[in-house]
Formats: sequence, structure tokens, C-alpha cells
Amino acid sequence: MNAWSHIAAVLCLVGLSPACKDDPANPTAPAPGDVAGRVAELLRQMTLDEKIGQMTQVDRGFLEQESDIRDYAFGSLLSGGGSAPPNNSPAGWADMYDRYQAYALQTRLKIPLLYGIDAVHGHNNVRGAVIFPHNIGLGCTRDVDLVERVSRTTADEVAGTGIDWTFSPCVAVVRDERWGRTYEGFGETPELAVQMSPAAVRGYQTRILACAKHYVADGGTQGGVDQGDAQMDEARLRALHLPGYEAAIQAGVGSIMVSFSSWNGQKMHAQTYLLTTVLKGELGFKGFLISDWGALDQLPGTYDQQVETAINAGLDMIMVPQRYRQFIATLKQLVQQGRVPQSRIDDAVQRILGRKIELGLFEKPFTDRSLTGTVGSQSHRETAREAVRRSIVLLKNQGGILPLPHDSRRIHVAGRGASDIGMQCGGWTISWQGNTGAITPGTTILEAIRASVFGSDSVTYEEDGSGAEGATFGVVVIGETPYAEGSGDRTDLSISADDIAIVKKVKAAGVPTVVILLSGRPMILEDIIADCDALIAAWLPGTEALGVTDVLFGDYQPTGKLSHSWPRGMGQIPINHGDASYDPLFPYGFGLTY
Repeated sequence: MNAWSHIAAVLCLVGLSPACKDDPANPTAPAPGDVAGRVAELLRQMTLDEKIGQMTQVDRGFLEQESDIRDYAFGSLLSGGGSAPPNNSPAGWADMYDRYQAYALQTRLKIPLLYGIDAVHGHNNVRGAVIFPHNIGLGCTRDVDLVERVSRTTADEVAGTGIDWTFSPCVAVVRDERWGRTYEGFGETPELAVQMSPAAVRGYQTRILACAKHYVADGGTQGGVDQGDAQMDEARLRALHLPGYEAAIQAGVGSIMVSFSSWNGQKMHAQTYLLTTVLKGELGFKGFLISDWGALDQLPGTYDQQVETAINAGLDMIMVPQRYRQFIATLKQLVQQGRVPQSRIDDAVQRILGRKIELGLFEKPFTDRSLTGTVGSQSHRETAREAVRRSIVLLKNQGGILPLPHDSRRIHVAGRGASDIGMQCGGWTISWQGNTGAITPGTTILEAIRASVFGSDSVTYEEDGSGAEGATFGVVVIGETPYAEGSGDRTDLSISADDIAIVKKVKAAGVPTVVILLSGRPMILEDIIADCDALIAAWLPGTEALGVTDVLFGDYQPTGKLSHSWPRGMGQIPINHGDASYDPLFPYGFGLTY
């Protein structure tokens, strides 16, 4: 008996699977045929309660009881950052997903769940999954085929845990590096969003549903403040921040997430013009709009006014994520009072059902267990290793000290990032904000260096930089402690005093010094740039540090080109390609090779 046969048998025993019925045919399931016809037939049969259920998304951690999935006919569940099952393994996730899906299939019309997750650089909530470089690094590759392969590999790992939907790609055009989500965007120009976003959509939607986010101008807020206000006229909004969404729509993206942020003082979740007139009308978006986490609570007015505003503006599914009973009762009352038209409800539900049908969920609602064993596989790690080496940008190589020879007499490694998987991965890894330490299996930069030299005794390591005297080369790995949205906002992007001290200590030992910077954005280098003989921007490379050493030792020529202009000091931020006054330390598109 294979893994799925086993769980199916268990589900039958507890009465949670329709597959164990004598007659497996589902008389209420949509008949094969065109999507529109199947949607129309389902809508014809649905009650208002069932329709509102489809518009409701709940975080699994806030389910009051699992049977609420059936009793409220939820359209979707999600796992927010860190919302994992007790068994945080691929099989543990698949078992959880199948259990939840079985409840959905007990509803009157047996409409399956969509399960969403922030798989933004690999299936990053799952221990043992491959963690890819964050998008800021992928933008430096300028390689749409690679981005599509990365997304396709991620989709395979996501599907291997049963999950159907990733809240990715982030289409943000990041105009101020002080923003804590800078690393989630591909870069500072609309050209990169237009190139990379469709590739990501195509890769994901080989198996799962993609979600372009966060509509619109989340990367253009004043001061780079998360959930802030994008103050600009419509011409600038359209020129900078809309093209990536248009490209994603043309690539067939099935869902779009609306931003927490505002445009000229009005929250995006209330922007009828941008959501309905522009997105669904002018751009012809046929998928559905999902709100961000609890975003309705930020709208003005009472709760019923918040729900009324968002649904009438064009939101189709609401990430509640916890007060689902109040949301469902409120929306039902609004429809009964005529404050939300029935036509608006039907439009939302047909958009959601259409995507479920296109995904094949009615025919195959449970986990494809043939994919579960591929999560974290070596072939997937090789794809990530390629992405890492392609994303690295060589910023300085004084005297041509790079590449390092494999037969170096002694390489002295220092810095807190050298032996820290969590720091390599950054935020949105296992937990929402990420963490330092051995949070998931992978290869650290120190391990990769030791694997790349002829004789492991030729590599020494002291985190604080001591002991460098007499070494042939010093390699110092420094950078940012993991963070995600909100807590990642910074007013000062300077290298930390501790990191500066380590670089200076190694350099003072008379050792040619290579600095590898792990960061989610350009950092201010004025305190260390003179002490670096070579400087590598490795961004947040993920679990596969052999991609870093592929470049460090010359097995791969560096090809990465900056996706952001690199400022000389904080006084230059924001600085972007095309500014009237433009004098960066390293310009947009810069990158050395050997």
C-alpha cells in the first residue's frame, strides 16, 4: 500500500473521505466541460451561505474546530508565516492538508479547498525544503528562464505537501531600500518586474496557483515605510508600478493580493477605481483578488462598513484570518440589507470557482504523494545552487585576488554569517521573521569553502576574526540579521559596528581580505570598502552556499548585475536609475567578472 492509499484508507475509516462510498460519483460535482459552464452550474445550486463561505479564508491556527471547514464551507485556508503543523515535514504537511480537504469534501456541493502559503523563495515554511535566493538576487540574474525553473521547482515542492497556492511573486518595484520588504521585489525598475514576474507566474502555474502582490505601489511608499502611503500622480503610478501586474495578467496569473498600503491617503483595499475599473476592467484580470492579512481592519469605520467598502471595491476573497464567524455573519447581513449587491457576490465566487476548476481540484483534491518525496531533493538543490551563483554580484576585485585557488595554503574564515543557515536565508524562512542558526538543513558558506579546497585543514575559522595572521586569504561573511515586513524597516543601512570590527581585524593581520555580504538590500559600505580587497554581494542566497563558492573559487564566472543602485551613504537614499542627479557608489546594472 502506498502512502496515499494508506491515508485514504484512514480517512474512509473516520468517515472523512468521499472516495470510500459505494458510488464514487458526485452528483453535485460540475460535469466535464468548459470552465464557465461548470461555474454557472455550481453557482445555480449554491446558497448565499455557501457563496460567502467560498469568499472566506482562515488561517489554520485560528480554526476553532476543524469541522468548521465543513460547517461554514470555507473556500480557503492558509498558513501564515510559521503557521505549521506539529510535524513540520513534507509528509506532516501533506497529512494535514488531506485531513482539511476531506472536511471540505463533506460539504453539500463538495467544493474543495484552496490552501494558500507564502512560498516566496522556495517552500520556505517547511523544514527540509530547498530555500532559493530571495527575489532581489534573482533580479540580478536577468535570466527569465532560470526564474521560471526556480518557480517550477518551488511549485513541485509546494504541491508535494498538498498545497495549491503560493502568495508569490512579489511584483513590487522597490524605490526606497529602507523598506523591510526590499528583498521580496526583483529590483528598482519596472523593466525587471515586467521581465521576471511572468516567468515566475508560468513556473508556479505548472502545478499551483500564483498570486501577484501587493497591488499596487507597495514599493513606492514615502520613506520606504511598510504599509505606508504612495504619494504620486496616476501617470507615475502607471509608469512605475502597474506594468508588472499587466505582464503577470498577460501570463495568466490566477490571483492578485491587494496591498496594505495607501495611494495618496486612501487604503488600497478601498480603491474601487484601481481594483475594479483598472485591474478587472481595463487590464482584463479574470482571476480573483485576495486581501492581505486582516487588512480590512485598517479601513475606516465600523466592521460592517469595512467589509462593505472592501467587497464593493472589488475584493473577492478575504483573508480574515481569525474572526471568520463575524465576517461571514456581517457579509450575509450586508447582502440581505442590499448594501452589497448579489451580483458582486456572484462575481467574486465565479472567479474563485473558476480557478479551482482550472487547477483540477475537483478531480484531484488530495496530495499527489509521488511529489512528496521530492521535497528537498538533490536535483532541486542543484537548481538552487545555480540560482545562487547566477545571482551573486562581484562589486570589487582589487588586484584580481579573486578567484581564490582551490589549493590555497590557508584560508581564514570569519564573521557571524559564515556558519549560519538562518542568516543566509533571511526572513520568511521556517518562521515569518526568519531566525539565525540551523533552522533547516542546508550548506553554510563555511562548509562550502571547506568542501571547495584541497584539504579541509587549509581552512580555519574564528567568528570574531582572530587568528588570521599568516593566512593566505581572509574571507569575512557579514550582513543583516533576518527580518521580514514591519520590523525590517530601517532608517540606517550602515554595516553593524561588530561586523566592521571583524573586517578591520582580518585586514589588520596583513591578509588579503574578501568580504561576502549577506543582505536583503544594498548596505552603506563607507566604513569597510577600503578594507575589502574583494567584495561580493551574495544577497540572501538560501540553503545552497556551494553556489557562493562556485564563484569564489572561479568554477563559475560571476555574471550578476545589480538590480538596485548602490548608495554611497544614507543621504543618497532614495536613489534610483534615471534620477536627475545620479551618483551612486555602484550603478544599477553594475557587476564585475573575472
